[in-house]
Amino acid sequence: MRRFAASRFGLGVLVVAALVALYGVAYVTRPAPRPPVEAQPRKVPVEAATATCPAARGEKVSVYLPGTLSREPMNEAGPYTVNGPGGLEAGYITRTTSGAGRGLAGLRCAEPAAESWLVGPGPARGRVTLHLVNADKAPAFADVEVYAAEGQVSGDEGLGMEIAPGEHRRIDLRTLAAAADVMAVSVTTFTGRLAVSARAELETGGVDWLPTAAAPATEVVVPAVPGGGGRRELLVAAPGETDATVRIKAVTEGAAYAMRGRESIDVPAGSVLPLDVTTGIGGESAALVLTSTAPVVAGVVITGTGRQPDVAFTAGTPALDLGSAVAANGAGSRLVLTAPDGAGKVRVQVVPEGGEPRAAVEVAVPAGRTRDVRLAGEGAYAVLVTPVSGRVYGGRVVEERLRTGVLITAQPLAPARLWTVLRPLTDTSRAVLP
Repeated sequence: MRRFAASRFGLGVLVVAALVALYGVAYVTRPAPRPPVEAQPRKVPVEAATATCPAARGEKVSVYLPGTLSREPMNEAGPYTVNGPGGLEAGYITRTTSGAGRGLAGLRCAEPAAESWLVGPGPARGRVTLHLVNADKAPAFADVEVYAAEGQVSGDEGLGMEIAPGEHRRIDLRTLAAAADVMAVSVTTFTGRLAVSARAELETGGVDWLPTAAAPATEVVVPAVPGGGGRRELLVAAPGETDATVRIKAVTEGAAYAMRGRESIDVPAGSVLPLDVTTGIGGESAALVLTSTAPVVAGVVITGTGRQPDVAFTAGTPALDLGSAVAANGAGSRLVLTAPDGAGKVRVQVVPEGGEPRAAVEVAVPAGRTRDVRLAGEGAYAVLVTPVSGRVYGGRVVEERLRTGVLITAQPLAPARLWTVLRPLTDTSRAVLP
């Protein structure tokens, strides 16, 4: 009995030893673990889009659908909203040659969004009206915050606004920031979405719509600064809690360089600062490339020439990686394209109202240069810009020369609603926890 127990114990030891040896060999000979594959953003087509803008009584809005352009009257006093497939664009240009509001004013109908940024002159320089449109079927709750040279100035008046379904809310920004000479405006919804736009009519003359600016980032490119006479004023906002040191490079038709005496600007946290870059770009068409130590938002105020100068605005915008389209164009329209790094190339196509699209033309932009491209369309037409190679930024500028002064409007080339980029999802408790 004792011998049987001993032999059973010995057998157990042998089994354990064999298992240890087996696992040891498996551990030593196991394949090396593969590094985790990082998920990449995906480019996916947009199936449906919405564009909304304040109506201009008696005017026509240009509506572009892939391959076609139509113009529809805006007879209602309320907002104009159009729904369509991916690639939808809409907008209009108004022309006033005398009296109050003299100038060209171009508007790209906005897509409802949870966050929007605008940069431009403040209410101390004229009448600036913010338009909030809720095109959805549920109410939207939003915060409107205004930043100026002295910091955030809007207080609690713009917080917690409720915009009912279908409502068009007009806000005279003097009620939020009467003394602001320059400003950046953020509209952020915590429920629902809003289409945001703003119209500025300056006391010194001129009128235009402020284009939507790219969200705060440490690298911002402000394209479509047209050449010619008149003042060019860069506005830079640092809406966060950190001061920003911003390096500025001009990319003109002839060179790319840091402007003498304007190589950088220090923007205190929560404030907006102006910088006159008129002599820095020397009357050439240009883009301004900003590299900052903290996220910033930026735009340029463009003042025309003559006894009654008009005004236009451009703002930071993404590169043309997803393409772009401008629905409203006419006589005197041109593209201002910039390749801030290596050489770039785009494909430009004109789509006339009610007609067949014209043959696309490839346009090369040299490295570190800006190029003007005159558009050959007649009457009303849309223009489609598709990337071919390189990193290119741009905008559309319309000018009309009158004896009393040049009428002008500008529109940065915003990403087309044909494609969107889906960011990868990650497993995190933040998805379910506040």
